[in-house]
Order: sequence, then structure tokens, then C-alpha cells
Amino acid sequence: MTDTGAGVGERKRRRGVLRHRDFRSLWIGETTSKVGSSMSIVAMPLVAVMTLDASTFLVSALAALTWLPWLVVGLPAGAWVDRLPSRRVMLVCNAVSLVSLASVPIAAWTGVLTIWQMMIAAFVAGTAAVFFETAFQVYVPSLLRSEELVEGNAKLQGSAAAAHIAGPGIGGLLAQAVGAVWGMAADALSFLVSSACLLSIRHDGGSKRPPARRSAGLLRDIREGLRFVFGDPYLRIFTLNGAAANLSLQGFTAVLVVFMVRELDVSAGAAGLAMAGTSVGGVIGATIAPWVTRRFGSARGVLLGQVTVPFALLIPLAGPGAGLTLVVVGGLIISLGVMIVNVVKRSFVQEYCPRPILGRVVVSMQFLNYGAIPVGALLGGVLSSALGLRATVWAMTSAFVLTTSMLLFSPIRRHRNLPTAPPEQTEADCRSVAR
Repeated sequence: MTDTGAGVGERKRRRGVLRHRDFRSLWIGETTSKVGSSMSIVAMPLVAVMTLDASTFLVSALAALTWLPWLVVGLPAGAWVDRLPSRRVMLVCNAVSLVSLASVPIAAWTGVLTIWQMMIAAFVAGTAAVFFETAFQVYVPSLLRSEELVEGNAKLQGSAAAAHIAGPGIGGLLAQAVGAVWGMAADALSFLVSSACLLSIRHDGGSKRPPARRSAGLLRDIREGLRFVFGDPYLRIFTLNGAAANLSLQGFTAVLVVFMVRELDVSAGAAGLAMAGTSVGGVIGATIAPWVTRRFGSARGVLLGQVTVPFALLIPLAGPGAGLTLVVVGGLIISLGVMIVNVVKRSFVQEYCPRPILGRVVVSMQFLNYGAIPVGALLGGVLSSALGLRATVWAMTSAFVLTTSMLLFSPIRRHRNLPTAPPEQTEADCRSVAR
């Protein structure tokens, strides 16, 4: 009996947070959705280029419209999510995403697809993603204990990185075999799986919320979230660094598929496989992030993640044929470092910030972090039209490398671990906000 009990305990230890039924359902649904979304990363620009013969600028505009809603509705989304049941918000968002993305292949199959419809679909799906992502980050801490957050976020982001391996490869191969629109159709269907998994979760994440205030209360909530973020030295530096890194990273990522197809003369399938290969680094980063945190500390783990950033300069050195390897290697190494930073940062925010204001804190940070992505995508498109694709990739990867200085010379460098709670005064202010 003792041996049997020890064996069960060992199996539970190996499974970690996946032994929790509700978290396991959330993880399966989110992983499936990420696979679909990763297929669209390749499928959407390929539909625009191959079906509609869109210019490089219009392709980058599509990428920008997916993220633009963070600038348009991001701040009020945080205040609304703090008042609403998180799971219900996520279910509604899945339904909206399904309808908007399914409209593209349906229109393509009936011969009425236009670039403007694709732009509307990208914006609507992006708007749903704003609410889903905010509610998702609020919901996860309700399923896990604080000491399980790093492992839980590593599992979620690791599977998302794995999805980025499978999704682009499948999307590229589908595009080559039967047409790129099938990748977007699969993305739409993935939201059905996500919704089924959410409905199977027993824990509601806290269905009771304070009664809605007048519109003036909404504006006050937004200001309080921003003040909390920018009044805190750790949240502030993570927010500013995230915005700068995302702007430059998206500046070359938005045109990377076009760069490979038109500049390196690779096929749609090869471009998809190359994008998939870069995501291997994300899987490795998520796998080792808990170990890095335990071995070196959370603050030092963030700084170690920055060491990988200069490898981005391999990407513009790529050439036809075997030269495509540089895109894969450079992307793989920087995705490894970015994933370590993301796991540590997300876990830090979820543990550090009191629950009543967590939605507003998350969205205040992402307003700049994710809001920089459409700006970077448009910048990449503009520079590509003016300077050419390779020159643009050089400029944006160089800018990405420069963002490392923001964290390397920040107060984070003086600590082994990031704090687990805000200063007393800030926490008292937050309790006042909750009331």
C-alpha cells in the first residue's frame, strides 16, 4: 500500500497543475484555439497575397487590425472585465471570433471576398481577443494557488508555443495543397472546442461582481488602473519595455512571411514550416522557465531572457535556399528568451496585484504592450514600401536589440526575485479602489 501511495504521489507530482480537472480543461481548450490562431498567422497573409494579390502594406495592415482594438477598447475592457463573470466573457468572445473568422472562407468559396471584408473580420476578431485575453488572465489565478502560477503559465504558454509550431506548418501545407482559406476555416472551428472546454469547467471563477456604476465610474476605474501601473516601478518598467519590444518585434514579424516568399523565394509551405521552426524556442523557453525561476530567481530570469535578443540580427542575413536557416535559428533563440520573460512577467502580475483590480492592471499594461503591435505592423509596412523588405527587417531587428537596455539597466537588476506584493501604501490604495 505504501508503494502504491508513493507511486500515485509521484505521478501527481509529474503531472503538476494538469492534475486539476478544471485547469486541464482550460488548457486543452486554449491550446486548441491557439493552434487555430497560429494557422491564421500564415493563412491570412497568404489569402491576401495569393487570392487577392494584396500589396505588402495591405498585408501589414491586416496584421495591424488584429491588434488595433487594444488601443481602441483596451482600457474600458479592463474595467468591464473586473465587473463581469470571466468565463461568461470568454464564451461570448469565442462566439464572436468564430462568426467573424468563418465569414472569410465562406466569402472566398462564394467568390465575393474582398480585402475590406478581411480587414473587418481581423478587427472584430481582434476586439473579441481583447476581452478574452483580459478575462483569461483574471480567471487563471482563480483556478490555481499562487505557488502554482509559474507552472500554470508555463504550461499555457508552452502549449501556445507548441501551437505556433504546428499551426503555421499546417496552415502553410494546407495553403499549398487545397488553399489558404482552409486555415482560416480551421481557426474558426477551434473556437467551438475552446467553448466546449470552458463549459465543462465546474469553477465559475467568481460569478459575483460589484454592481455596474455610471459612465463616470467607468472612467474612474480606467484612471485608477493606469495610476496603479505607472505608479509602481516594476509594473511601469515591464509596461514600457513590453511596448518598445512589441513595436520593433512586430515591425519585422508582420512582413516576415512576405519577406520569405518574395525576397528569399520560398514556397508557401516552406514559409509556414520556417515560422513553425522559430516557435520551437518558445516551447523550450516555457519548459525551462520554472527551472530558471527556481535556480536563478524571477528577476534574474527576466534578465537572462534578454541575452537572447541580439540573435534577432541573424534574420536579415538570411538568403535563398540554406540561408533560410538563419531565419529559423534567429527566431528560435529570441522566442526562447521572450517566452521566459513572458512566463515570469505574467505570473508576477497575477500574484503581485490584488484580485479586485487585476483586470484593470492587466489591460492598462497591455494597452501599451499590445497597442504597440499594430503601430509596429504598420511601420513595417510603410518602411517596406519605402526602403524594401530586407532594409526594413534590418531596421526593426536592430531596434528590437536596443530594447534590452531598458531591463538590463532597470531596478530589476538589483534583485534576485521580484516582489510578491506591492508596497503597503499602494496596496492600501488598491483596497480603496476595490471598495
